[in-house]
Amino acid sequence: MTRVVIVGGGPGGYEAALVASQLGGEVTLVEEVALGGASVLTDAVPSKTLIATADVMDTIRTAETLGLRGREESPFDDVEVDLAAVNQRVRALAKAQSRDIAKQLSAAGVTVIAGRGRLDGPDAVVVSTEDDEFRLDADVVLISTGTHPRVLSSARPDGERILTWTQLYHLDELPERLIVVGSGVTGAEFASAYDALGSEVVLVSSRETVLPGEDNDAARVLQDVFEKRGMQVMAKSRAESVEREGDEVVVTLTDGRQVRGSHCLMAVGSIPNTDDMGLVEAGVELDEGGFIKVDRVSRTTAPGVYAAGDCTGVFMLASVAAMQGRKGMWHALGDAVEPLDLKKVSSNVFTSPEIATVGFTQRQLDAGELPAKSVTLALAGNPRAKMQAITDGFIKLFVLPLTGIIVGGVVVAPKASELIFPVALACSTRMTVDEFSSTFTVYPSLSGSIAEAARKMHRRDQVG
Repeated sequence: MTRVVIVGGGPGGYEAALVASQLGGEVTLVEEVALGGASVLTDAVPSKTLIATADVMDTIRTAETLGLRGREESPFDDVEVDLAAVNQRVRALAKAQSRDIAKQLSAAGVTVIAGRGRLDGPDAVVVSTEDDEFRLDADVVLISTGTHPRVLSSARPDGERILTWTQLYHLDELPERLIVVGSGVTGAEFASAYDALGSEVVLVSSRETVLPGEDNDAARVLQDVFEKRGMQVMAKSRAESVEREGDEVVVTLTDGRQVRGSHCLMAVGSIPNTDDMGLVEAGVELDEGGFIKVDRVSRTTAPGVYAAGDCTGVFMLASVAAMQGRKGMWHALGDAVEPLDLKKVSSNVFTSPEIATVGFTQRQLDAGELPAKSVTLALAGNPRAKMQAITDGFIKLFVLPLTGIIVGGVVVAPKASELIFPVALACSTRMTVDEFSSTFTVYPSLSGSIAEAARKMHRRDQVG
């Protein structure tokens, strides 16, 4: 029986454990904090739970547009956010999800050890627990230790006023004025959520627009929405330091300007949890940022050692981490495996509106990396959008000019995370615009605009 030792219980780790057990491996999983890792405890599960509450507040805010009235001037004035109760629910759901994972692993026969693991060469893991230290021999090792928030020496979090995203879920009162430093996915999501919950939000962005890594058209729509709602977006601004003065925080920018608020969220990137793990000594190569180098079946440069999840720096999504873990175990235990194809990965930014993407991108098109055509269709003309008072958002498709095959797409809309699936399916199966648009959609529906965008690409001068 193949001895498999997995270090890290996030999505990459626990999914790898389930697959390895299914394939007949003798599986031991070592997790230092709690099963589910940061994804379940401090990242995806809690943040999206908070955002779900913010979405309800957004709906209430638009109720007046739909003809609904409250006792006061607006229905929104009748609703208060009890952040202590919100965060209590967030933490409870995270713990419940962790317990569910533990039950799955137990049912699969996986041995779970609470402790810290480090490599002792490529074929053994030394485990340190509260009471003991011991060595586990392994035929296969998978590392899935995730990341932690990057901290600036000039902006040390105190857990009360200056915060990382892992510390937000212990606030009992809604920040009166929240300064968010960093306009990537994490910063944009929390800025959007706290704006909807009722905080005054200032977003400090070092770039011209928010979400510099996303589709530029989508980012501009989101920034316009932020500003229309009253959020202050400080573009081309970089934080030099953050200090606390009593019940205030002072963010000093590199140009000397100062921004004052009640709280500051630092969202300036992540650091891989790869230090002091014996990786380099075991032959595992790291990149200059400390991330583990892996191939498309999750192999590292050390024989028998695999890695999955954010610690690899490969498309930091829970779905990708889980797939990396599965593929690593399929490969290690001799099952059929198809190399990871990032062009088939759907991703989503959980702002309001959401931004979902898959496959080929506008940036690649502009760089001439692939000869493709694009079509963009605003959602404002969609009948269902009109009924729901949706005024911002669009559908964008990328299509190969000769064959009409759909190779990518962008959806900016409420629940774009749900709407991107048919586009992802089209990319995965190399579906043409004619095949896609000939499929019936419900009328009225937002998904009808995806089919309409595909129909627009049927013109002979565009597809052949």
